[in-house]
Amino acid sequence: MGNPASVLDALLAVLPKLRPQMYFKTSLTALSHAMEDQVLAGNDRPLMIASFQQERFYRQEAHRYLRLAEITPQIYVLAAADTKFADADGAAHHETIAFDKDDALVHEWHLVVLGEQYTACLICREHSQISQKPKVLSGAPDLDQSRRFEGIWTLNRHVCEQAAYILLQRMATYRPDLVNKITQAQTQFLPADVIQSDAYKEEIAESYPFAQRLVTYVQASQYKLLKAYKTMAAQENRERLINSITAAIRQSLNPTEVFAIATHELGQEISTCRCIIYRSSHANTIDIQHEFRQPDVPSLKDKAWPLLENPLFQTVNRQQESLLYLRNTPIEEQESQIEDASNIQALFDQWEISGCLLVPLIYQERLLGMIELHQCKSQPQPWSNHDISLVEAVAAQLSVAVIQAEAYANLEKLNQQLEALEQTRSNLIAITGHELRTPLSTIKVCLESMFTEPDMPADMRHVMLQTAMEDSERMQRLVQDFLTLSRLESGRIEWNLESLSLSECIALALSSRRASTNCSNITVDIPDELPLIRGDGEWIVEVLTKLLDNACKFTAVDGNISIQAIVKDNALVEVSVNDSGRGIEPERLETVFERFYQEEGALRRSVGGTGLGLAICRQIVEAQGGKIWAMSKGKDQGTQIHFTLPISTQQLTQKPRKSKGLKSPRSKKISV
Repeated sequence: MGNPASVLDALLAVLPKLRPQMYFKTSLTALSHAMEDQVLAGNDRPLMIASFQQERFYRQEAHRYLRLAEITPQIYVLAAADTKFADADGAAHHETIAFDKDDALVHEWHLVVLGEQYTACLICREHSQISQKPKVLSGAPDLDQSRRFEGIWTLNRHVCEQAAYILLQRMATYRPDLVNKITQAQTQFLPADVIQSDAYKEEIAESYPFAQRLVTYVQASQYKLLKAYKTMAAQENRERLINSITAAIRQSLNPTEVFAIATHELGQEISTCRCIIYRSSHANTIDIQHEFRQPDVPSLKDKAWPLLENPLFQTVNRQQESLLYLRNTPIEEQESQIEDASNIQALFDQWEISGCLLVPLIYQERLLGMIELHQCKSQPQPWSNHDISLVEAVAAQLSVAVIQAEAYANLEKLNQQLEALEQTRSNLIAITGHELRTPLSTIKVCLESMFTEPDMPADMRHVMLQTAMEDSERMQRLVQDFLTLSRLESGRIEWNLESLSLSECIALALSSRRASTNCSNITVDIPDELPLIRGDGEWIVEVLTKLLDNACKFTAVDGNISIQAIVKDNALVEVSVNDSGRGIEPERLETVFERFYQEEGALRRSVGGTGLGLAICRQIVEAQGGKIWAMSKGKDQGTQIHFTLPISTQQLTQKPRKSKGLKSPRSKKISV
């Protein structure tokens, strides 16, 4: 039953000479109170019609209308129907008329006072340009004082009569039971020809200069107050945004999560067409992961964004300060030091960018990342100084987040290193304790026996001395392995790289093994035309020796051990030492190259050793440009240790030079 027509439009249609003005909400409140006070202070019993948009606005003024109802019975109050406001009989107080929520009255504010001694009317409609309101973050209360209305305020009787007539007709459609009372009001307060009359007595409207000046003063005061509210709202929004990002930093040390929150909040607050945040990189491009954009703007997410060939990025990186670039503004007018922005125009055309704001994330003169705001055709106005300062404040917070995340990552890495060192210390104590105690005990027993038994037979004395010598050599190898690994890991080795024959290195490794070692048969399968390799001969012999020792240690006497070599990709020689021994479980193929690793455990071994051999081999091979890895089908199925070495740039057809006598780092000079 509701009529959606606007009362203001209906009034302007009847009186086209009227010129609406803009009013602030506080000004309308002051005018309404002044009109009501005029009735309360006088002796007139006028017709009063008030429209309050919503029932909750009427509740704030209900006590005044109870007092007014004691003066005149012709009072009508309109508001949109809700939980409490409804039609009510005004026999005791005043009439209330509930209108539909789709009626234009929902957006209007009216007050009409029509009496014999005093007339005034206020016919206004809320201004539709919501964009002029101060921007607030989600959840922040709107400033009620910033509401604006357009309409008519006048003391002209003829205008008041027309407004009263329009409102009385609107009320009759909602309350047919009030037709008699409304007819009585029209007869008492309105002239018979109010509908046909189109006269507008402008001289009456101009006869109240004091009232007009008072309204102007109130409007000016409200304008100043509104500016103050906008400043307060902007400051509050800035603090809310910074606090939300600070809270995200406190809850998470992951820059990805913090960047995602900052991009969304900043993009909404600034109302830009696109906002992206990314980390700095030395690469040519970086993939955009954090983006806020308007619905009609193409997305940059997961797209490659140029850095090295981006003159705007490089300018910010060099100057370490914010940069505002507008395509239609000459470079000299922008007071920037952009050397050449021509190569980025195609990129801007592709992504519909007409301007951009770059704000760096900086910590101690180090560029950590960038915030970019893009201006598109749908955003004709550039960013204000307040917007730029807000983005810079956010950038400062994000810089802290990145540094904290890096510090936390470094701390975790240090903790892992400490755990590894602690495990190494435990293994070192366990292995050295076992490896040193056994030979020392043997040496002590042999020496004590020889000392306490001077008449010991010569053959028994020889056995005792031989056993003590073997265990002393075992201790010497243990200490030598510790020193070797320490030198390798600390980088204190000077490598003497030269062209070498792999077969010569293998021969040296085989000859350096002790004759008394009980080892399986070792076969060598190397092509005759194998090219020369480039490396440090002494250390390559050391690798081969340790791999052979390891193979012999875990292979039965009747098992097989072989050394093979092939050319890989005309750039590497791949060497493999294969055995048919105990084998390695697949999940431990990488672990065997760790320091102090023992397949049987440090204290449950059936063979000796410190677990440093393969760790030393990996350090040597990788230092000479190669790789080493293990292969095995499982337990008791043998093991193959492979490693590669680079081929020498010397001509492959050249025969290897005669060895001058390569020596193992732990042995004397041996010639083949």
